[in-house]
Amino acid sequence: MAQIKVTLVKSTIGEIESVKATVQALGLKKIRSAKTLEDTPVVQGQIKKVAHLVKVESV
Repeated sequence: MAQIKVTLVKSTIGEIESVKATVQALGLKKIRSAKTLEDTPVVQGQIKKVAHLVKVESV
């Protein structure tokens, strides 16, 4: 499967709880933290929900 790198670029302060939980489920904690994940439909849905907070690159 393809790999993607997800990086948190904006803070979750002021976001609703479901957005904060999605960022945490992606494995991101602090700004500029990055995680390499499998490119699956589940992960794509999570990224779509928090697209305004993260940067996505293919690896």
